[in-house]
Amino acid sequence: MKLSGRRESSNVDDRRRSGLSAAGMGSMGIGGVIVVALITWMMGGNPLDALQMVTQSQMANVTTQTADGQEFTEEEEELAKFSRQILAGTEDVWTEVFESMGRTYEPPRMVLYTGSVQTGCGGGQAAMGPFYCSADQCLYIDLSFFTSMKQQLGADGDFAYAYVIAHEVGHHVEYLLGTLEKAHSQMNRMSQKDANRISVRLELLADFYAGVWAYHDNEKFSSLEDGDIEEAINCAQVIGDNYLQEKARGYSQPESFTHGTSKQRMKWLKLGLTTGDMSKGNTFALSDSEL
Repeated sequence: MKLSGRRESSNVDDRRRSGLSAAGMGSMGIGGVIVVALITWMMGGNPLDALQMVTQSQMANVTTQTADGQEFTEEEEELAKFSRQILAGTEDVWTEVFESMGRTYEPPRMVLYTGSVQTGCGGGQAAMGPFYCSADQCLYIDLSFFTSMKQQLGADGDFAYAYVIAHEVGHHVEYLLGTLEKAHSQMNRMSQKDANRISVRLELLADFYAGVWAYHDNEKFSSLEDGDIEEAINCAQVIGDNYLQEKARGYSQPESFTHGTSKQRMKWLKLGLTTGDMSKGNTFALSDSEL
């Protein structure tokens, strides 16, 4: 992506100087913990359970980092700047998109943290991967996740990373439009299997919104370069429920899918990327076979 000279968002809360040290997560390393929990999450499990199992015997060694003497690597600082620039891009695009719909866009805050964090939705862990909390309208990112994407999942590239951020902002767009609250209300009254079907639609819609953002960001800033789209499509493929389940255990269970298959995730991301048309985001109007 071409980001030179682009502004950085000020809607960022950098909490990396507090919380659990990544080095304190034990011999597996935080990257390994993230992938274990990510696969658990994609299979419909609780990533916090995975975190507990992996680190139960190691937590006694966890230390708390303070601002005194803590330094960040050049790579991490570059990722932090990149994340602020991508968030700024989402602010610029969604402000205009909402204005075209006669609405006002209220941007989320992005919280950068290390290891663990307190949120309006409860305690969060790096093992959960990036996530959005509607209770405080914040998206939470431990930057080590991007390293894990590259090393453990083979998903690399700046636009792949941007897609991850834009996907979480997509959940914020769902929140502002009322889609997220309505879906969660329905899920609370359903069986787990039926709730998973609603969850898939929410995730595919967030993928679509990530694509819509990229379309308009490119129109506004000419930000996309050769290979960028392929990076994001590859990322969408390797975080599909079926791909992760088959990678983890050799087979998949469609009834446990919560985010969509690789094919579905690539489809909805590409639809947003190629059209930029909000009216095309109709995941809740389609049958399972049509998704």
